Amino acid sequence: MTSYPPGRPAWVDLLSADPDEARRFYGELFGWTFEIGPPQAGGYTMCLLRGEPVAGIGQSTSSPDGFPAPPAAWTTYLAVPDVEAAVQNVEQHGGTVLIGPLDILDESRIAVAADPTSAVFGLWEAKLHVGSRIVREPGAPCWHECLTRDSEAAVAFYVDLFGYETERLSGFDYTALRLGGEVVCGVYGDAPSDEPPTWATFFAVEDADKAAHRVMTLGGSVLREPFESTYGRVAAVLDPEGAAFTVLQLRPETT
Repeated sequence: MTSYPPGRPAWVDLLSADPDEARRFYGELFGWTFEIGPPQAGGYTMCLLRGEPVAGIGQSTSSPDGFPAPPAAWTTYLAVPDVEAAVQNVEQHGGTVLIGPLDILDESRIAVAADPTSAVFGLWEAKLHVGSRIVREPGAPCWHECLTRDSEAAVAFYVDLFGYETERLSGFDYTALRLGGEVVCGVYGDAPSDEPPTWATFFAVEDADKAAHRVMTLGGSVLREPFESTYGRVAAVLDPEGAAFTVLQLRPETT
């Protein structure tokens, strides 16, 4: 594979004020090893599973004009063939470009944007670095969804950008987004009123209950105790810096 199809989640990375602590936590939780990049890449860390890149860790710093460093958070990057064209499309459909476009050495070209509901996401143009080489296996990303309080606006925005087919699920405010008939991500419209809209990153685990307990023993916390979902047993957690992510024990038929 030389690139992900446009609109498909291709990469995730963590912005951290303490990359050393992040590497300790996620290394022990997921069994990752790490490859720390050169100074010209800001020491950006590739997180490896069985020697293959699955995620990244970047350093969070304050801005030159005195603004504090942003809080620790995971970002989902959606694949695009041309970042410049994609950021124009974002702006034309009511989104806001926050960072970029910019080159990450010869590896990729990226931008970070916010949709019209303020959920932050990334745009990923692959070069030498395709993106996550392993998915839907324990220790690797397995699902991504936009958490918002205006699902109608969010769905319309992403459909305009990527041409997704949509499927509204019954019983709650959730829309599955499809490419070529395959569900690749989703939009959940009942995000908590006291939290900003965001894109949630899910990592596959062998046992959600054990993973949630492990998060706590490593210094993180559990936002929502493990429960059964349509796709498997799931728990929402925070790492020691407060970055939210979700662990998902996939059912055999969904792997």
